[in-house]
Amino acid sequence: MAYKGKFQPSNSKKYKGDPTNIVYRSLWERKFMVYCDKNENVLEWGSEEIILPYRSPVDGKMHRYFPDFYVKVKESTGEIKKYLIEIKPKKQTIKPKVPKRQTKGYLYEVYEYAKNQAKWESAREWCLDRGYEFKVLTEDELGI
Repeated sequence: MAYKGKFQPSNSKKYKGDPTNIVYRSLWERKFMVYCDKNENVLEWGSEEIILPYRSPVDGKMHRYFPDFYVKVKESTGEIKKYLIEIKPKKQTIKPKVPKRQTKGYLYEVYEYAKNQAKWESAREWCLDRGYEFKVLTEDELGI
């Protein structure tokens, strides 16, 4: 999943931000970019264009969170909805199970899980205030 590159949209008018500087950090993000670019029901989209503050449970300090995507969609009902989308491996969305002995890998998983939960709570609150919906998409939703 550690594949990076630049994405060049074919429908650059739909992109909100600089369409010459769209960076993907995984093939899953790239797949979602292609979906947003080509799907006629996606009216506009952006990648890491919104900045949200969140308090890290690890150090107690304020940090900045850049959700992976902003998407404005025409639903099948005709309703227009706005979403913030985060793309993550399913493993990172589930609280790590406590092993028999604590390894560095386990401690890293706990740190990442706690950090993600704080980011996502901040995103949910931001969305609630603005009439957006926040979603975390994993390989299950992406069909990978």
